[in-house]
Amino acid sequence: MQQPRDFSLYGAVDLGARQAAAQRRQQAARNAEAGPSGDGEASPYVFDVTEETFNTDVAARSRTTPVIIDLWADWCGPCKQLSPVLEKLADEAAGAWVLAKIDVDANPRLAQAFQAQSIPMVVAIVGGQMVDAFLGAMPEAQVRQWLTQVLAVADQLGVGSPGGAAGAGENGAPEAADLMPPAYAEAQAAMERGDMDAAAAVIEKALAETPGDPVLKSWLAQVSLIQRVSGYDQAAARRDAAASPADVDAQLRVADIELATGRAEEAFDRLLGVIRRTSGDERNKARLHLLDLFEIFPPDDPQVKRARSQLTALLF
Repeated sequence: MQQPRDFSLYGAVDLGARQAAAQRRQQAARNAEAGPSGDGEASPYVFDVTEETFNTDVAARSRTTPVIIDLWADWCGPCKQLSPVLEKLADEAAGAWVLAKIDVDANPRLAQAFQAQSIPMVVAIVGGQMVDAFLGAMPEAQVRQWLTQVLAVADQLGVGSPGGAAGAGENGAPEAADLMPPAYAEAQAAMERGDMDAAAAVIEKALAETPGDPVLKSWLAQVSLIQRVSGYDQAAARRDAAASPADVDAQLRVADIELATGRAEEAFDRLLGVIRRTSGDERNKARLHLLDLFEIFPPDDPQVKRARSQLTALLF
């Protein structure tokens, strides 16, 4: 498993340098042809991202500025309709948020991490978390409305500012730590230095005071997952689960590993299968584990909605 600080997007992104040189050549060629505005000048608010640069350009940057990701490909017709709209709106926003473009053909592992089964896919990353997403080429008016909702979430999390450069630090945005509630800032600092025990203690204390806080609940679920997976022998866990399908604990461990490596749908399906095959305490154990994994995601995440629907059908 990666170091905890690389657990952005639920630990889904396996960063590596393979194909990086080829990707940079492809991007240089595209940028040489024309910038996002079509006038040959690259926008400072629109940039290409590779597997190699993801952690810096997206995960880290999203701590201070909302990052909108455009997953696209040259062969995708709807992408050619949507991308210019996103680039135009990014320029208009002037740093209130930035647009990160990911060529899914050149960056297959990032596409897999986002489980991009169709494109265009647009994802909002705020504070290292995926807070919302949509598929397809929406009209500009709907995109604007969606961005307004994303920025409202970012404001709640203390990331970025509606004014863009006002009160800004580096990159034209205020420092997130200056805007976050103290518990958020303390927990985030602990997570970023890899001290999951300290992060869990801070979050649990804060949740005792505000038990309904969705951000803290999500962070606690992420920290708990990191702590569990860090203690697994992943190869042994997979062997045990394959050899003993009836071993609930073995299946739960592999579901954790699947989620931490970006395969949420596989993790959910595995636990739903356990619930389908078991009863009594074993079934309840798998059910509670699945609900805990749901906490990592925004409640309107389509994968969570699908799995919740299946869970309800199994239980009732």
